[in-house]
Amino acid sequence: MPDPLYVLSAVALSAAVTWALRALPFTLLAPLRASRTIQYLSTRMPAGVMVILLVYCLRDVPMSASGAVAPLVALTATVGLHLWRRSALLSILTGTAAYVALTSTVFAS
Repeated sequence: MPDPLYVLSAVALSAAVTWALRALPFTLLAPLRASRTIQYLSTRMPAGVMVILLVYCLRDVPMSASGAVAPLVALTATVGLHLWRRSALLSILTGTAAYVALTSTVFAS
């Protein structure tokens, strides 16, 4: 059995390293908060990320009329609900549920 002092020092050392690794990003990023570039990106990035996700999700939508109906109906429901209620969680869950329901029932292969 290992020496209790050895075990205690190993636990203390691993706790110190863990704490330092978790605190390091906050200390390094603190000066960047006042940066104009970071402030610009914080206002523009959410829309950019959503556009990238939209393209990624719709990249495999078939161009046939019957294959594109379910994704387009779900997309319309998501966008419409988000514009109406301004709740990202509600609109994403509703759009996902609409897509799953349509592909499972109406447009099942």
